[in-house]
Amino acid sequence: MRRSAFQRGISLVELIMFIVIVSVALAGIMLVMNVTTKGSADPLVHKQALAIAESLLEEVELMPFTYCDPDDPTAATATSTAECSVRIESAGLDAAFAPYQAIDETRYSTTAPFDNVNDYHGCQLNTGVANAGCDSTGVGGIRDITYPDNPAIAALNGYSASINVNNATLPEVAAGDALLIAVTVTGPDGVGVVVEGIRTRYAPRMLP
Repeated sequence: MRRSAFQRGISLVELIMFIVIVSVALAGIMLVMNVTTKGSADPLVHKQALAIAESLLEEVELMPFTYCDPDDPTAATATSTAECSVRIESAGLDAAFAPYQAIDETRYSTTAPFDNVNDYHGCQLNTGVANAGCDSTGVGGIRDITYPDNPAIAALNGYSASINVNNATLPEVAAGDALLIAVTVTGPDGVGVVVEGIRTRYAPRMLP
């Protein structure tokens, strides 16, 4: 009996073509999966950096914003810098001054901690750059000031942060009575996250 032409199998050429096409398709799929897998941790890094930035921003915003250094006896009632009896509050950390403060202020100190929004201006954490007040060694890590002895958080060693505080201009707010707080956190991926907040002065009582 003669075989029907419609019952023929595939040829070797057709089989090779099929293998080549399937291989190319699989290679493309695997490439996409590899890229997706490699970048799957990026959102976690970004979310962690954002959480750090928001935490630091809240820490700064909750600090007093006074005309005088908070250790000044008139800090809670002064309605202008002219009423400061000892020292006017200014951007950057505050150095020691007698008889109210024996040592320079630092973020982690239990005896002379940061006590004003302005103290955080120029603060850098775990950037590899020594920064008096925030991280005197440059490798101190990002620490939580709410815990005793302020232990470094090992899981955040790959993150660095910087804080800048500058005057902000707002409608119906006197010049110098509003501050723009900008917190920048960079994760292990090298991508920076920036969060900003506004802190206004509530005269004459500016202590929270």
